[in-house]
Amino acid sequence: MNELIGRVFSFEKHVFPKSSALYAKLASDGQSPKALMISCADSRVVPEQIMQAEPGDLFVCRNAGNIVPPFATMNGGVSSTVEYAVMALGVRDIIVCGHSDCGAMKALGKTDVLSTMPNVAAWLRHSEAAHQVVSAGYPEMADHDRVRAVSLENVVVQLAHLRTHPSVAAGIARGEIALHGWFVDIHAGQVLGLDGATGRFMPVREDKPLPVALAAGRRFASDLPVLEAAE
Repeated sequence: MNELIGRVFSFEKHVFPKSSALYAKLASDGQSPKALMISCADSRVVPEQIMQAEPGDLFVCRNAGNIVPPFATMNGGVSSTVEYAVMALGVRDIIVCGHSDCGAMKALGKTDVLSTMPNVAAWLRHSEAAHQVVSAGYPEMADHDRVRAVSLENVVVQLAHLRTHPSVAAGIARGEIALHGWFVDIHAGQVLGLDGATGRFMPVREDKPLPVALAAGRRFASDLPVLEAAE
């Protein structure tokens, strides 16, 4: 802990002075983050580092298992963060980011492990669909490969939950919000992105189009004329 405290002093003496103009602008103008990232609380996964983000670039929500509870199942921090990011900050890109060797995904389906952690057990019920998909679709898979498969499927499940949130659903319908599903391979130092067209995770590469789970585009189910927003 003393080492971490020492880094606070380093921030004050070295980091902040180098970016004082940026912090001054953020303090006076407020924040306008480019994206909301919902990632796992695992200490090995640092969203700002992965995206090489500057202060003000990202609105970040971290929790065990990068979970997004379906709307109305609970009034909690994730739901409030999503709503605030979309409605107040005008975020247009939302990323759900899982990772390899995820402890939360390892615990899924292991009642003995979760018996002494009732709150964790209740929280992980929001990932039960990922566990069922892997159990039914990958019956022979075990150990490391199974955890990886569950982690990937969990990103897909949480993106589906995200779409139940009214603010997100409305933004998607208007064509203002794009959804992204990412997976960080800690061992390889690689980021995979969910391609919504194929349903598969693809490596994110500089020379190739970014895989997008759900690209921005109007999706009104009704065939009635849609009123344009007032200019």
